[in-house]
Amino acid sequence: MSGIQKTALVLTIIGAINWGLIGFFRFDLVAALFGGQAAVLSRWVYALVGLAGLYAISILFKPAAEVEREHPTEPQS
Repeated sequence: MSGIQKTALVLTIIGAINWGLIGFFRFDLVAALFGGQAAVLSRWVYALVGLAGLYAISILFKPAAEVEREHPTEPQS
């Protein structure tokens, strides 16, 4: 898995956790940390999470052979 894929995965997980907190507890962690939903930094975080989610769609449809080629499970002879 490449660095951009790991970054996208981490941002997508952050977004999922934030949505879980909103759904279960009506608490927006991003807004609480960065000064409200309308704050510039919060909007940047929301935008990055959204872009990461869109990029994760491409990872979902990546052929398994291509994933194996990036990180082989067994040494190649």
